Amino acid sequence: MIGTAFRTADVPVADRFEYWRQLMDRTIAPSDISSDYAADFRAEQRLLELGPVRVWPVRVLPTRYRRNARLVRQSDPEEYHLSLVLGGGLGFDHVGRSETYGPQDLWLSDSSRPYVVEPHGAQSSASPAPPLVTGVGLEIPKSLLPLPYARVRHLLARRLSGRQGPGALLTGFLTGLDQQSAFLQPSDAPRLGMVVVDLLTAWLAHELEAEADLTPEAHRRITVTRIRAFIRDHLHDPELRPPVVAAAHHISLSYLHRLFQDEGTGETVASWIRGQRLAGARRDLANPALLATPVHVIAARWGITRASDFTRAFRTAYGMSPTEYRFQAATPPEEDEGGEGDE
Repeated sequence: MIGTAFRTADVPVADRFEYWRQLMDRTIAPSDISSDYAADFRAEQRLLELGPVRVWPVRVLPTRYRRNARLVRQSDPEEYHLSLVLGGGLGFDHVGRSETYGPQDLWLSDSSRPYVVEPHGAQSSASPAPPLVTGVGLEIPKSLLPLPYARVRHLLARRLSGRQGPGALLTGFLTGLDQQSAFLQPSDAPRLGMVVVDLLTAWLAHELEAEADLTPEAHRRITVTRIRAFIRDHLHDPELRPPVVAAAHHISLSYLHRLFQDEGTGETVASWIRGQRLAGARRDLANPALLATPVHVIAARWGITRASDFTRAFRTAYGMSPTEYRFQAATPPEEDEGGEGDE
């Protein structure tokens, strides 16, 4: 598992809003924070530290954030901040632009410039059930983006869509990180951070029509990231093979293989597809809600239609059959009954 969960419910009511204020100062940058709901504040955040990149899915009562020039001078992490709104509405004022944002909207900001974030379209504080604003935040050092600031600044504070193209790939990956955090290991974090950088770069280059500004290495990494995202989205298709992947990206099969060779992991395209399918099936086999679903049905959902092929590949990868793994995952660990030396 990766990520640390922070919940205001874990601290006394009187301390909750200050707890959240300090957490936001550490996660993003210091700002003046206020809320109509400060007296009984509710918020949850999962902080995923992926190398130098921080991703934080969040659920929070409507809150205002004001970062003025004084606070910028006092502390500037030299980062870009990306916000993805999933539920609720927000208004944003930054670099002379004012916009409102709703579900599936994205915006980019610069920690070196003042900003104001305010609730938009929220219920009044008298409502018995005030709505939570949900979304995902991303903090990334400016130095990691292979695009000049003179180009990126044209996108600051603009309302951009996460519904199609590279924006949808980025949105899907950010939301998927939270959903899969229980199955990820700390050793995965640096690699996932670079995937985030590549997806963000691809999205920004697309919005700016600036792919010519990217280095050959950035082009290569972005292409690999797009290919991996395509594969993940089509794992259910039993016809998904390297020639299909190459054709979908208008590249030769030999170039596709060379891209994976250049990754230096030793994995071929076919072995990566197989590994992703097996990992997905493994998660489903450990899911109590799918306990009644036959093993061969789970395998077919992940594009492996022959039960014998699935059993053989699963045993090779994990050292046991799918049925044995499911039984092990469903069996609670034996409790230590105690004895001498127990405290």
